[in-house]
Amino acid sequence: MAEAPNKPCPICGKPAAERYRPFCSRRCADVDLNRWLSGVYSVPVRADEEADDLPLAPDQAPPRE
Repeated sequence: MAEAPNKPCPICGKPAAERYRPFCSRRCADVDLNRWLSGVYSVPVRADEEADDLPLAPDQAPPRE
């Protein structure tokens, strides 16, 4: 199997270490994990208009008066 080219660490730019790939160290891996957990990174979400047309589940329905 051909070895992939060694890309730089996405956090600091040093060459990636095999053990922590794609990072160069545990520290950079932990920095990246912290960024995900603290919400620095996010996946953009687009509001879906069709979702408004779907009926609510019984536990999500507004209370009847």
